[in-house]
Amino acid sequence: MPGSLLWYFLVYILRIFEWWYFRKYGTSFIEQVSVSHLRPLLGGVDNSSPTNSNTSNGDADSNRQSVSECKVWRNPLNLFRGAEYNRYTWVTGREPLTYYDMNLSAQDHQTFFTCDSDHLRPADAIMQKAWRERNPQARISAAHEALELEDCATAYILLAEEEATTIVEAEKLFKQAVKAGEGCYRRSQQLQHHGAQYEAQHRRDTNVLVYIKRRLAMCSRKLGRTREAVKMMRDLMKEFPLLSMFNIHENLLESLLELQNYADVQAVLAKYDDISLPKSATICYTAALLKARAVSDKFSPEAASRRGLSTAEMNAVEAIHRAVEFNPHVPKYLLEMKSLILPPEHILKRGDSEAIAYAFFHLQHWKRVEGALNLLHCTWEGTFRMIPYPLEKGHLFYPYPICTETADRELLPMFHEVSVYPKKELPFFILFTAGLCSFTAMLALLTHQFPELMGVFAKAFLSTLFAPLNFIMEKVESILPSSLWHQLTRI
Repeated sequence: MPGSLLWYFLVYILRIFEWWYFRKYGTSFIEQVSVSHLRPLLGGVDNSSPTNSNTSNGDADSNRQSVSECKVWRNPLNLFRGAEYNRYTWVTGREPLTYYDMNLSAQDHQTFFTCDSDHLRPADAIMQKAWRERNPQARISAAHEALELEDCATAYILLAEEEATTIVEAEKLFKQAVKAGEGCYRRSQQLQHHGAQYEAQHRRDTNVLVYIKRRLAMCSRKLGRTREAVKMMRDLMKEFPLLSMFNIHENLLESLLELQNYADVQAVLAKYDDISLPKSATICYTAALLKARAVSDKFSPEAASRRGLSTAEMNAVEAIHRAVEFNPHVPKYLLEMKSLILPPEHILKRGDSEAIAYAFFHLQHWKRVEGALNLLHCTWEGTFRMIPYPLEKGHLFYPYPICTETADRELLPMFHEVSVYPKKELPFFILFTAGLCSFTAMLALLTHQFPELMGVFAKAFLSTLFAPLNFIMEKVESILPSSLWHQLTRI
């Protein structure tokens, strides 16, 4: 009997709490905890369960949006495998690139450097197989085999990227590739209108030539010939204005910042920081750096709190907030609160991989501007007050995509701790109520299964709980006169 009473009492308490939670928050607490926190732990969402049509359509739209938001882009400033990534491996014994990242690069090479007519040229046929080869030594051997037949631009590309152990060696190979690439480009340009096959061949030769010239410009930049690199990039953008897939303007921005040519940087931003064009961390944070440069040398948080922000300071703070909203991972790398690693060959926009790629090349430019990092340190966290629910609603951009963590874990090496935004922390109230309800449900189950044993346990627990009170009452009875105690009990 006592066990049954305890069972009904616990169920009654649970129902009262559930009713109160529903009245306050408009949803069932048990259902919310089960759907949000327990179901993913027990095996995820059951896609086979039927739902109403509106919910299904909404889920499909959100899935399509998630896929588009999580598109992986080629890193425009990616390093050379042989001269840089492999050297890191030789020194540290760590692999800086993941299999997923290298597989994406192999797909890019097959897309840009091959076409259906490769079988007509023996060297191109060999390189078509080489780009599909997973073993690096087999790829290098195939490239040498292709060069024995003829001057093959894509073979020089592969050797410059993977076999050359220094930037100087890579530059020599790319210069040889330019000669071969320009010859193929001129021949295919004359035949491009003779059919779809020739048009595809010309498109391939164009991609090869643009890639070679861009990498040559990057070699010049790495070897300290920055002005030469800027001229090569400008000429390339003028000659092939429609090939925006390579994002050459981001290479140009970095080189202009190295020259401290801020007027030209502003001119490039005026062209590419447009509402109709896709944004990037390079665009947003470079715009913020230029705004910060105008005020950062004299900025003081104490003085600003006393007199308020000037118009120029407000513009700089707003530019920083805009950049942080686009990619909230960057400030920790710029402020050196998080250690940098070598950037991957592919990045996810608004993700940790893009933040690493940006900070790796642009940290020096922020340090060069006096007070810029101090202004960033004082203002960047204010962004989060404007977007308290970033996954649901943004301020200047779309809501922050929920898929960045998963994609970044595929792109970044295992030894790197992936930055997660927003932090997935449960409030204390949710944890407390979840524990209370779980404990209550467990007691109810035990009482239902073992009523007599739980009755004995309840009696022992209550007697132990009230033991101090009984002890105090006995002491009070022994101290107070019996007549006074009798009068108090009658009252």
